[in-house]
Amino acid sequence: MDIFQFTREFIGVDSTTWSEGAGCRWLRDYLTHEGFAVETQTVRDDCFNIVAKVGEPRVTFSSHIDTVPPYIAPSEDENNIYGRGACDAKGVIAAQVFAAKKLRAEGLNNFGMLYVVGEEDGSDGALKANELPNQNKFLINGEPTESRQAIATKGALRVVIETKGRTAHAAYPEFGESAIEKLIDLLNEIRSAEWPTDPVLGATTYNIGTISGGHKANVVPDFATSELMFRTVTQPDELYQLICERIGNRAQVKRGFSIVPVQCHTLGEEIPKGVMRFGTDIPCLTNWGTPLLFGPGSIHDAHTPHEFIRKEDLKSAVETYAAIAKTLLATD
Repeated sequence: MDIFQFTREFIGVDSTTWSEGAGCRWLRDYLTHEGFAVETQTVRDDCFNIVAKVGEPRVTFSSHIDTVPPYIAPSEDENNIYGRGACDAKGVIAAQVFAAKKLRAEGLNNFGMLYVVGEEDGSDGALKANELPNQNKFLINGEPTESRQAIATKGALRVVIETKGRTAHAAYPEFGESAIEKLIDLLNEIRSAEWPTDPVLGATTYNIGTISGGHKANVVPDFATSELMFRTVTQPDELYQLICERIGNRAQVKRGFSIVPVQCHTLGEEIPKGVMRFGTDIPCLTNWGTPLLFGPGSIHDAHTPHEFIRKEDLKSAVETYAAIAKTLLATD
């Protein structure tokens, strides 16, 4: 099985978040068949993290098995492999696995692989993996960074805003209070607000991901809710406090999952560098050593119907991952 077949077959196993079991089993069986020392850690139901080792790892490749829905079956042409997870992050895992095989073939040891579940919705796999005892010094996390080393990544904060109103017949809206109109006003304030900026990470950004509320078009709505995701450049606690201060007692603000911004370790000038505006599992893997972040593919293609990864980028990433690991092993 070459790296292209590995990527196609792995994509062909549906492992959307909360239903990763089949993907976990496929990857576990492959790594076991290839002769790595494989351990698993149950996270929930039949979904589990995978730890594969050569010796006692000081350097570990890591990424996530789960993908966002919906499942998209693999396909390919002369230049690209398509499908859900092609770049986020099954193609990344493919490059890491083949880099590990290359390192082992060259006689290196004391490195490993850590593949977790749940990254796309709360990082429960990474949080569980952080409980595992290890002697790791460097964590090479994999996400689609356009084959650049990450200097830093933004954090993230999810919040839910809930407004209340009073029902009335829609022909007489003055006798009710529209929770939806209240919510719209608050969301417009969030859109026009000035949020924190950072000289390296840039501006805080947000996405209004969901809106729901009301009963029928002929009933003044008595409830409304919206879930937002902020990409943070400061500590999530600070941003959450700013959001609460702006909204005051006009709505209930519920805090969800959050991760902090991260400064990443980088190596030399041979590999281009850049700032990544997305979050990763790195903040939840603090016990796995100094973090680096690198991967083939573009985040702009992740989570889209046309998700793909270039075959040349896959092959190049194998060499880059192996070179990074060799450098880190030599400095340990």
